[in-house]
Amino acid sequence: MPIGKIAFCTAAMIVAATNFADARPDTRKMTCAQTQALIQSRHAVVLTTGANTYERYVRQFGNECDAPYVPMVDYVPASDGRCMVYRCEEPAPMVPD
Repeated sequence: MPIGKIAFCTAAMIVAATNFADARPDTRKMTCAQTQALIQSRHAVVLTTGANTYERYVRQFGNECDAPYVPMVDYVPASDGRCMVYRCEEPAPMVPD
């Protein structure tokens, strides 16, 4: 294989790898309104919330959670403070008193 083709393939792989590294939006770099709008527009999205943390967040009203999970309130860091979002969680069992 000629050196030109090898160099081209290597460069293409480097560009693809750096583009995919930024594929997950970071809530710390967005305002709360931007974060909430992104979730609403995509219905469900995996967001980076810290240096080594990420989570899947969903719309409040929708069918993005599999049963028995339901959208529950959570808070993520945003550039303008804490931001209320929803993620799928199993509801606590209701035990009668």
